[in-house]
Amino acid sequence: IIAFYGPIPPKNHITYEKFTHHAMMKLVGSITFLALQSMQLAYSFTAVPSIRTTLYSQVHTSLFAKENDEDVELGSLSRRDAAYQVAVTTAAMAGMSTSALAEEVSGGRLIEFTVNNLDGEEGKTGTFVVQTRPDWAPIGAERFETLVDKAFFDGCRIFRVLPGFVAQFGINGDPEVQAKWRSQNLRDDPVKVTNKRGTVVFATAGPNTRTTQLFVNLNDRNSFLDRQGFSPLGEVVSGMDVVDRFFAGYGEGAPSGKGPNQGLIQAKGNAYLESAFPKLSYFSRVFFK
Repeated sequence: IIAFYGPIPPKNHITYEKFTHHAMMKLVGSITFLALQSMQLAYSFTAVPSIRTTLYSQVHTSLFAKENDEDVELGSLSRRDAAYQVAVTTAAMAGMSTSALAEEVSGGRLIEFTVNNLDGEEGKTGTFVVQTRPDWAPIGAERFETLVDKAFFDGCRIFRVLPGFVAQFGINGDPEVQAKWRSQNLRDDPVKVTNKRGTVVFATAGPNTRTTQLFVNLNDRNSFLDRQGFSPLGEVVSGMDVVDRFFAGYGEGAPSGKGPNQGLIQAKGNAYLESAFPKLSYFSRVFFK
């Protein structure tokens, strides 16, 4: 019997379909307030930076292994991406590579993911970058880097995408390869940082069961996962807009939903996923920068 890995959504989750009239009125009020403030500032400044406010509603969660939140972006860059770009520029001016910068800051490494089938459409590709944080979770970060070094994630499907909650991956497309890792459980790392949007975390099926499955938090309201022992080991430092385009049309996995069955992925690999769930986004290449 193969245990189900991944976080479980809270019972009182709020879906996009249940977004209330009250919440919408609050949104309209916030937009009106910001518009008035912008008009007033326009008289005082010759240039006003573009501000876009995006609401992420709390939705369906389920990792085993929200209310509305607000993320302010500057222009087309999120705050995390903007900070990363500033750091990269500073490092370049100092003659330091981005990988050296990552190691200097946290002892971690930068890992680039090339993604195919964005939005479920073949030919649509993009990239995002993860920085490991061994200062947060040394055991988990080491395993993640080991898997990257062995090209474990190349060809892996993002088989469980629940918008506003998590995007889960990490079952190898070759059942023989996956079988070698199935019993290589890791001891848990203490939770040092919260499960916020963009953090990368190992999925579990209970205490000390981490192996190869991971998820990216898609919401800043996932802090309830902290109490369940989900310890972030890194974070997306650029390309979170690409992560948001992972195909989510299949919904929750079996047996709770109609999405991919983790047991069948382990047993049949990508042959099962390509046949039954062809629109899943997947990693064509994952490598150290």
